[in-house]
Amino acid sequence: MPRKKKAAPVPIGKKIKKARTSKKFSFDRVANETGFSTEYLKEVESGKAIPPVGALLQIARALQIDSGSLLKEPESKLESRIKAQTKRTDNYAYTTLTPGAENKHLKAFRVIIEAQQDHKGVDYHHEGEEFVYVLAGRVEVAVGEHVNTLEQGDSLHFNSGIQHKLKSASDERAELIVVIYSP
Repeated sequence: MPRKKKAAPVPIGKKIKKARTSKKFSFDRVANETGFSTEYLKEVESGKAIPPVGALLQIARALQIDSGSLLKEPESKLESRIKAQTKRTDNYAYTTLTPGAENKHLKAFRVIIEAQQDHKGVDYHHEGEEFVYVLAGRVEVAVGEHVNTLEQGDSLHFNSGIQHKLKSASDERAELIVVIYSP
């Protein structure tokens, strides 16, 4: 009996484009709602840029869709109960720790950043608050112009409406818990 093939994952950019075009939203409209440039949004849709979690939340809000729908991959019901969703770029990966919280205000993620790397793309911001707890490694969290250096066991709580960026500041992979509250 032939094995059933697993459906190929749909890239986030394609999901965003489908939502934007089905609602007949222009790039200008989404740019004005998120603060991202139309060029960046086009890069996201084409797959040239992978948005970080905070940016995904902003884009989903602007498109009036569930942010969880952007993170979901097609998989069997059994697999989805067992396995958390993980998204990966070249140097950054995040796994949801709150599956089923798509319509909730609070979402938690386990984030891994490769040594001496940051998330490619733009600084990001989103309405609400963010909490970062470092499980391993050392990271720099820039909130506006202020850079916070955090090591294993350190945490930071900040207004996520301020531009912020995360990067590994050590020779080892950094692992964090990131909790995002969006009203």
